[in-house]
Amino acid sequence: MASLDKKIESTGRQRFVNSVFDRVAARYDLMNDLMSGGVHRLWKDAAIDWLSPSPSVAADLLDVAGGTGDIAKRFLRASGPGSKAIICDISGSMLEEGRRRLAAKEALGQVQFVQGNAETLPFRNGVFQFYTIAFGIRNVPKIQSALNEAFRVLKPGGRFLCLEFSRVDVPVLDALYRQYSDRIVPALGRVVAGDAEPYRYLVESITKFPDQRRFARMIEDAGFVRVQYRNLSGGIAALHTGIKA
Repeated sequence: MASLDKKIESTGRQRFVNSVFDRVAARYDLMNDLMSGGVHRLWKDAAIDWLSPSPSVAADLLDVAGGTGDIAKRFLRASGPGSKAIICDISGSMLEEGRRRLAAKEALGQVQFVQGNAETLPFRNGVFQFYTIAFGIRNVPKIQSALNEAFRVLKPGGRFLCLEFSRVDVPVLDALYRQYSDRIVPALGRVVAGDAEPYRYLVESITKFPDQRRFARMIEDAGFVRVQYRNLSGGIAALHTGIKA
């Protein structure tokens, strides 16, 4: 890991992260399959269930770091007629992949794609009812800045929801998952995608991400109230939510 840390430091974290997602964009869901054993699809369903958009009321979603459109398409299926989603991602390659996938599902009329940075969102204050970010916030260099921006762009009463890999809190499972992440995921990345480095970085980004309680405090520090979290699969991932009062 030391050599990877040195490369990130010399490249600059944001540029390195951009290069990782440019390299894995076409295999992004495969990447999450490798890192979650395929369960990320159920976690995303759980995220929308907890977000609870009304099936009879139109709503606006900002999905940050949502390039391939997985969260946006689930949101639009669950929300009322006339609902819209903006997918904002710093990676042009991820946005292109999202356009390709959503075009195939004939959902493009309800979705807008915007290239932008989670730390400095290109939107006015108080314009969105929902803000989601799934498996993206741990790759943001300044996480608190991204949370502050989420608060800024939400309407009063708007809801923040984050789905992210987290800390396993089940004895034995934590050790097994750590071995799987450290040894198996990069090896599978090398075999399946021909490149282990992006997968080594993504595993490392999970270990460095704040645990559930600390991340909840960061969400509160951004100004959100009624902050809660739910562990998924023993804490392999977690859902965090908060309301802008």
